[in-house]
Amino acid sequence: MKINENTNISLPVRNLLFLCAAIAAGIFAYTEITARITSLETSRELHQADLLKKSEQLPTDQEQFMLLEHIASQVENIQAEMETMRNNNVNINYAMKDIEKIKDSLENLKDKVRANGNHQ
Repeated sequence: MKINENTNISLPVRNLLFLCAAIAAGIFAYTEITARITSLETSRELHQADLLKKSEQLPTDQEQFMLLEHIASQVENIQAEMETMRNNNVNINYAMKDIEKIKDSLENLKDKVRANGNHQ
């Protein structure tokens, strides 16, 4: 069998459409895979560049960052303690008022006891 540009091929339309759809699906899959590979390579390059940049930091910079994190946690602890102290201050003021009332009542009782002792 000789094949040249004038060779006729008899092919049902259904098969021709199937071949065109298969070729289109193959091209689409190829472009999607290529795009995904490109995206992953770009992400890897950015990640490696970030790691290299972090490895270039001086030890003093790393120590300063650690100190800042430590100080930030201490500030948070101090703020929490201040919150509880604020409540304690209210309770102390209330207790001081109660103590003053008790002192006044005690002085009144002492005066009454003294007055009872002088009448005899």
